[in-house]
Amino acid sequence: MKIYRYLLDVVKKKGAGYLVLVDPDTRRGDDLAIFVDRLNGSGVDAVLVGGSLLVDSSFQECVRIVKEHSDIPVIIFPGSVKQVSGDADAILFISLISGRNPYYLFGEHVIAAPMIKRLGLEVISTGYMLVESGRMTTAEYISNTKPLPSDKPEIAMVHALAAQYMGMKMVYLEAGSGAERSVSEEMISSVKSYIDIPVIVGGGIRTPEDARKKVMAGADFVVTGNILNDNDNIDLIREFAEAVHFKKRG
Repeated sequence: MKIYRYLLDVVKKKGAGYLVLVDPDTRRGDDLAIFVDRLNGSGVDAVLVGGSLLVDSSFQECVRIVKEHSDIPVIIFPGSVKQVSGDADAILFISLISGRNPYYLFGEHVIAAPMIKRLGLEVISTGYMLVESGRMTTAEYISNTKPLPSDKPEIAMVHALAAQYMGMKMVYLEAGSGAERSVSEEMISSVKSYIDIPVIVGGGIRTPEDARKKVMAGADFVVTGNILNDNDNIDLIREFAEAVHFKKRG
């Protein structure tokens, strides 16, 4: 579990980790290579690759380019069983525990498991929880599941605890791409205080100050994606990293 241990070490040394999500539909070819080059040396701890809906992209080519240009771990954040590649360092083996659609709870996993084994990918089992964010997100629509109520942290708490008891290594609180509202600090704090495994938070985080608040509330990892799709915001990468790492030791 080389990558998982690396992520735990990041939290131990820096207080929290900063992950950047690359959507294969958003960046391609040279543009993607240049973007990944910008991530190197900017304080980003790992790159996530994936999306809920890939319209016109080559996932395999995207992962290859990211890995070729990245100095940090490349982790697949799969939106479907088709998003598996041996060029990555690891894969979040996601179960959509906030919903009750058996296909995303366990169905796709059976199909993907032998592929992942054959490729030798490191697996990081992750309980994935969609949280209501003020609008229907692509993940909600595609998965045909209801998100958890944003004003009921106790529901998120017991879902996260169930994930831990089932042996999952992380939980991911997700507001969704382009969310109007990010996951609240109250929910993050409630979940973090109730479980013993790392908490990832993503969706709707638009400023370094937002990211800092998530860490202060208890997030072990903060993920940004859409906000960096605008090239005018690329300079924010280092600011996001510094905001997430504000508790860095030494």
